Amino acid sequence: MSNPTSPPKPAVAPGELFEDPYGVYGRLREEGPVHRITGTDGLPAWLVTRYDDVRQALADPRLSLDKRNATQGGYRGMSLPPALDANLLNMDPPDHTRIRRMVSKAFTPRRVEALRVPVRRTADRLLDSLSGQDEVDLIAFYAAPLPIIVICDLLGVPQTRRADFRAWTDALVAPDPTRPERAREAVGGLLSFFTRLIADKRARPADDLLSALIAVRDQEDRLSEDELMSLAFLVLVAGYENTVHLIGNAVAALLAHPEQLAALRADAALLDRAIEELARYDGPVPLAIRRFPTEDIVIGGVTVPAGETVLLSLAAAHRDPRRFPDPDRLDIGRDAGGHLALGHGIHYCLGAPLARMETGIALTALFDRFPGLSLAVPPHDLRRRPSMRSRGLLALPVRPAGRPGRSDLHASAG
Repeated sequence: MSNPTSPPKPAVAPGELFEDPYGVYGRLREEGPVHRITGTDGLPAWLVTRYDDVRQALADPRLSLDKRNATQGGYRGMSLPPALDANLLNMDPPDHTRIRRMVSKAFTPRRVEALRVPVRRTADRLLDSLSGQDEVDLIAFYAAPLPIIVICDLLGVPQTRRADFRAWTDALVAPDPTRPERAREAVGGLLSFFTRLIADKRARPADDLLSALIAVRDQEDRLSEDELMSLAFLVLVAGYENTVHLIGNAVAALLAHPEQLAALRADAALLDRAIEELARYDGPVPLAIRRFPTEDIVIGGVTVPAGETVLLSLAAAHRDPRRFPDPDRLDIGRDAGGHLALGHGIHYCLGAPLARMETGIALTALFDRFPGLSLAVPPHDLRRRPSMRSRGLLALPVRPAGRPGRSDLHASAG
């Protein structure tokens, strides 16, 4: 075991991580399993890079998500008011167990399966607007609105209240360092949004998830008011944010690897396996949510002191050749089971069944409608969001160049 006492390494230049996270994390992974680094906030952190260590750490109960277990004067992170901060990403059992159990019923396989036809209908309607266009941004007109519509319908958010939601979420997840006031404005906007939405649902409950959670809060007293609002915030943001980038990255990867797209179109049975491989190959979350050891803990032979910040690199783990042979190659026939894009352990993504279903339908509907779809720019010219929290495209310019049709994928995900 080792415990480095030298000062943390200088932070990797943010531009490197935005443009080439797999190269940077890969280099660090081969240098060692755990690195004491300086984070982008200027504070020390421990970066874990190898698959086995990352997977084990994700399920280790000694690694807390509760910020109260952070060393005093250490991790600062995103500043949210208590009404938005009392969510599952900041909780350990037993509170985490209690709240997760209440919301898990919304994401059962049966409930998700019941959404399949409405999701396909929504995807087809969005694609109708792309017909006849020479070039279009697939993020703005398809990959982003589809998850927004689905998750807002699930929660019961009225159409008239959805306009500013994407801008607020983008400002929080990918903040502009030159415009810090935008993140503050986004927090204020979201807080006001959820306050009004919950008041409306209390006055006029409906058959939706948010009305059901309000009933749990008001009738059964199993949620605090902050927990109620924070849960609604998390479901809406996570249900939108990660799925947008899972879909966008998947389409970009397939268009950049036409032989893989051709194989998928030739064999609809590959769709489920392809979704897992696409999530592994270029998933939407490069780093898991930060964790804090509740006691001194050994990771990869390195002792990490209690209370210090631990960052688990999913991007590095997914390209670890010890777990995935030839990891930098996209191979939709690969068994990518065990990837960590949707988490692992008690914090495994609640919405994983919904995200998989939406992605499968999004890909199927898109390539059904536009079999000749192609990138409008070279793959290396696609611009990524400047964020370490999420890996997504600012835009995905494509040329539809296809005729309405029915691909072999339809049978699998239609």
